[in-house]
Amino acid sequence: MPSTNKTIQQLNLEDDFLFAKVMSDKEVCRKVLEKILGVSIREVSVPATQKTINTLYDGKGIRLDVYLNDNEGTVYNVEMERGKHKRAILPKRSRYYQGNIDLDIISAGEDYRKLKKSFVIFICTFDPFGDRRHLYTFENRCVENSSLTLGDETTKIFLNTKGNMHDVDPEMQEFLSYVENTTDDFASQARSPLIKEIHKKVTEVKESKELEVEYMTLLQRDRENIQQGQENMAALTKILLEENRTDDLKRALEDTDFRNELFEEYNIL
Repeated sequence: MPSTNKTIQQLNLEDDFLFAKVMSDKEVCRKVLEKILGVSIREVSVPATQKTINTLYDGKGIRLDVYLNDNEGTVYNVEMERGKHKRAILPKRSRYYQGNIDLDIISAGEDYRKLKKSFVIFICTFDPFGDRRHLYTFENRCVENSSLTLGDETTKIFLNTKGNMHDVDPEMQEFLSYVENTTDDFASQARSPLIKEIHKKVTEVKESKELEVEYMTLLQRDRENIQQGQENMAALTKILLEENRTDDLKRALEDTDFRNELFEEYNIL
């Protein structure tokens, strides 16, 4: 979700809008992925129509899924994640994205061998697992024999800007610091050529009048959505208290699906 207190010039790479625009650059995206994965990628292909999830007041931020294909037909889903409150839902969110990738690749009844190798990658501005690592990589392995992999060719990677272990090289550490400090000063002092190339694209985005208008439009839409959501929740709270449904009110505050069911039940739009 765009920050309601930031102009486009004040955005860091951790902000969804800037991250999406920067990662839509094929070369920048290729080099970032090469750094994360530690492999050489010949070429990436970014679809013309990106998938964007509308920002809702219940916390689903604007997100750009970048599906990329290297010469082996591997598919990547890259996303920025902010906010410690998301820590608990990240594992299942990664599972959900993995399922969506597979559904996009094959239709019902098709040969499962058509499924491609896939990576779901989260760049987090918090430690998703509390182990102080910069990098967490997960594959499906046998519980009884951890050296035995399932071989389903799915990998989930979580990067952590708050890590303090010596588990990645200095360039990766610098990139993760840059995510939260995307400034001219930081970029000018950075040793990494990757940071300087990313910052060139960042500057291009921030100086674009067209993208500034797009950002401000999204910002206004988010504010309207937040206001509408607050009004809907106030109306629902009033009804449930009048009907002495306090347990349902407590559940509605925590369960988005249940809350939406109540909105429908009481025709709160």
